[in-house]
Amino acid sequence: MKHLNKKNHETWLAALSALFFCGAALGYDYPIAGLEPALRPAGAPTITTYPKDAAWYRHALTGVVPPYPTGLHFLENQGAWHSPFVRPGMTGPYDIRNWHGFTRGTVPGGTGQAAAKR
Repeated sequence: MKHLNKKNHETWLAALSALFFCGAALGYDYPIAGLEPALRPAGAPTITTYPKDAAWYRHALTGVVPPYPTGLHFLENQGAWHSPFVRPGMTGPYDIRNWHGFTRGTVPGGTGQAAAKR
């Protein structure tokens, strides 16, 4: 079997990529977001309510100790959209809110300063 040289390999890769992306773009009748961003497609699901109970606030305020800063007032208006504040971020020394269960200088399990304040 003849091995492809670099030029042939790049040509085949470009051809396969073009076939894949063109086929994917032309093969579906789904509405494409972004053509008319101010209009939702007919029949698209909508979120009408977003209840925030005590469990939601407990989760959102993980690692924040009372008295809560006034800057967290935005949580009152938080809807169903993505907010990095209410989701765990990086691990290790960057996990200042102890989302992942341990802080710098401790073992996994949350025995550090942030865990003690919870």
